[in-house]
This record gives sequence, structure tokens and C-alpha cells, in this order.
Amino acid sequence: MRVVTCGETARARWGPALADAALPVDDLPALPARAEVDPLLDALPDDARLVVAGDDAALAAVLVRLLRRERLALAVGVLPAADSAAAAVWGLPTDVEAALALARTGTARPVPLVRDDHGGVVAGRHEVGPFHGAVYCEDRLVAEGDAAGMVVTPDPDAGVAVTVTGPRRLGGLRAGRVAAHAGRAVQLGCRPGVTVVRDGLAADRPVTRRSWYRHIEDWRLVRP
Repeated sequence: MRVVTCGETARARWGPALADAALPVDDLPALPARAEVDPLLDALPDDARLVVAGDDAALAAVLVRLLRRERLALAVGVLPAADSAAAAVWGLPTDVEAALALARTGTARPVPLVRDDHGGVVAGRHEVGPFHGAVYCEDRLVAEGDAAGMVVTPDPDAGVAVTVTGPRRLGGLRAGRVAAHAGRAVQLGCRPGVTVVRDGLAADRPVTRRSWYRHIEDWRLVRP
């Protein structure tokens, strides 16, 4: 079992418990990149367990490297942030004691890996603000026209889940209608461009199209 703590916030949250447990820990940046992650992966045997302590963006960054290095069969435990969307999706505890116990002794199970067409993955959720356009889940039209926003998350069964919230109604007095679907792929097309927030991090530039889809291979998450 190898633990990586990603960023000072994660080290402050998990450091004392990890020290008490006498576990080997590597300190990585808040958003670890190829240069930090790949040497760790190269040193791990196939039957090892990698535990990631950090926010959803850190987990996504590690999953990208597992994908690139063809190490998705590696068991991955998660020590999440208190507000982690990934923890909510997969039913992971955010309490320090419970999360550490699960990461150490839980069973790794295959779960869908959701990719996007800009080289990223969805650890917890990707979000898009107000837009005018169309959203499809596979060949089903989920929403068309003005929308207040949309959220894409992994779906434990189908692969990808999308929720689109329509504009507020009755002069803003009522929330917009919500449409939700799940499948193997989601596509967004809109004008003008919109910013995609990927696991809490805003994209560098607006986009007019974005796709999310289930990868052909699952990753192995230590989960209840």
C-alpha cells in the first residue's frame, strides 16, 4: 500500500492519521502531473494498492496517469476532501477514521472510468454554466435551448450521468425544470462558448462542443 498526499490541504487533513498508522507516504503537489506520478506507478507491482489523499482534481490527475500508463488494473483507495463529489458518487466516507479504514482494508471493485474529449477524466463532476445549445445522452435529446447549467458525473451502472437544469421560470420565482439521463456517452453543443469546470478546476478557454464517454476499461476503486 502506497499513500500519496496531494497538496498542503490534504497533508493537513490526513497527515496526523497517516502518521499514527505508520503508513508510507509520498507528498505530491495539489495537482500532480506526469513527472510526479509516473515514477511512483513504475515502482508499484500490479498487486499493490495506491491511496490518493486529496481533492477530486488530484484524483482525476492520478487517474489520467493510470490511463496513460495502462495501469487501470491497480487498486486505488481514496482519502477524499470533505466536500468531494467523487465520494458522493461512489458512496465513500469522508470521515477521516472511516475513510482511512476503508482505504486500508476495503475491496477494490471495477467502476466506470469517464473520459472527456480534451484528455481528461471525471473523478467527481464536470459542470457547465448557463448556455444555449443541445445536450444528448447517446442518441436521446436531453435538453435543447436555454439552460441554467449542466452537470456530468460517473454513473456506477451506465457509465455517464448528465443532469441539465432549465432556466428559471415565472420571472425567476421558480427553479428551472431538471432533466437527467445516464448512458455510455454525453455530448454538448452550444453557442457561444462556455467554460467547463472539471472537478473544481475551470478550463483554460471556452468551448462550443464537449463530449464525455465511458472508457472501454474500468478502473478499480476501493469502495464499500
